[in-house]
Amino acid sequence: MPPSLTTLTDEAMLALDALTGRATNLVNPSIRLGVTGLSRAGKTVFISSLVHNLLNGGRLPLFEAGRSGRVSKIRLEPQPDDAVPRFQYEDHIRALVADRIWPDSTRAISQLRLTLEYESASGWGRLFSPGKLSIDIVDYPGEWLLDLPLLAQDYRTFSEKTVTLAGSGIRAELARDWLALSATVDPAATASEATARALSEAFTAYLRACKSDERSLSTLPPGRFLMPGDLEGSPALTFAPLPNLAKGSPARGSLQAMMERRYEAYKAHVVRPFFREHFARLDRQIVLIDALQAINRGAEAVHDLERALGDVLECFRAGSNSFLSSFVTRRIDRIVIAATKADHLHHESHPRLEAVTRRLVERAIERIGMSGAGIEVMALASVRATREATVKHGGEDLPVIVGVPMAGETINGETFDGERKTAIFPGDLPKNPDSLFEALESAPEGEHLLNFVRFRPPHIEETGGGLKLSVPHIRLDRALQYLIGDRLA
Repeated sequence: MPPSLTTLTDEAMLALDALTGRATNLVNPSIRLGVTGLSRAGKTVFISSLVHNLLNGGRLPLFEAGRSGRVSKIRLEPQPDDAVPRFQYEDHIRALVADRIWPDSTRAISQLRLTLEYESASGWGRLFSPGKLSIDIVDYPGEWLLDLPLLAQDYRTFSEKTVTLAGSGIRAELARDWLALSATVDPAATASEATARALSEAFTAYLRACKSDERSLSTLPPGRFLMPGDLEGSPALTFAPLPNLAKGSPARGSLQAMMERRYEAYKAHVVRPFFREHFARLDRQIVLIDALQAINRGAEAVHDLERALGDVLECFRAGSNSFLSSFVTRRIDRIVIAATKADHLHHESHPRLEAVTRRLVERAIERIGMSGAGIEVMALASVRATREATVKHGGEDLPVIVGVPMAGETINGETFDGERKTAIFPGDLPKNPDSLFEALESAPEGEHLLNFVRFRPPHIEETGGGLKLSVPHIRLDRALQYLIGDRLA
């Protein structure tokens, strides 16, 4: 992690927190698992399904401690951080299972503690291990994560990078109104609240247009502009990048000086507290991405996703900890990058989706090095909303997926009511991910390589005793084993 992301004060506070946490862990072992994802990736669904499967004996064959019967009890407990909102698991799972609707997306940070009682696999472990592990699941928006690089940028650098990016590709059209308004403004002019507000609103509209389903772009800092919460209308969110900044320090009382001050306030009061109080305290991390949505939106959306993932990985305090170093610092030593909604493809394309995802992160991993941290790339579906089937088409067997499209979804001019099942041929990903990137570059505007629609959550069957079965998934157990399996050995 670039040293400029932290100050000496940050590092001192983090060292104290690491020491306190290490001492507490000797008595009550715990692990802080960060769950984040870029837009539409399904963070809330992932946590809800993971917890539901653990609590209800779901099918998790790759989760070794559960498969071997070494886990004796799993329960929810009060979270350790009283000032952090609780992840409302019960509400979200009710939406999925009872109402068959997707829960609301993550808008703020939340936390949930899940405690497992287990027996160590080794006699030595059974002698010294307390046989209990608490998993503190920390859920936060991916937009907040993409703000962290701002800690290493001054206002001039932020403006130059943002304006340059806004003038490229399809962003130029989306940013037209904001850039046109910015061109009429003199940064050296006297500061005006009306001008600052107009620029901020135009800039926010540009970010929203980038995030829309029609474009599905991923690199969108500052993240709180898209989810302001109780900061809406505050000076810390009433600023915007400016083009054509003059060299040197801005004149006191100028528009540029106002923007710089508010940008620094945003970093000090919004970004840095999130980094210090939450992000820098994580032990393991999973990053969920909607690669299929980006693929369907074309080459620019895919390249933007690749850029965003590079920014994300560069911010992690990644690496392995020795016994002694763990007393003074925390490092994220295992990271999962997961392409979600694998149930929207036939299983034959799942390895190809993983290959595409690996291709998206490999250059960033090579550049950053990751300092000994382990990184696993996989395709998963937190909730499997479809099943696979085969249909005859033109005398050949065609692999399809079957599910209930959400109300309003349209296929070949037919609009669905949210109740009727249908079979869809989703299309195939190429075996070589480089072939996919070449196809995207040459594809006409608006052409989709995959047939992609949103499905309703599945109907969960009940047992004879009226007990709801666990939520179906794809490879949730593989992610769970990689993230915490070693702590239950």
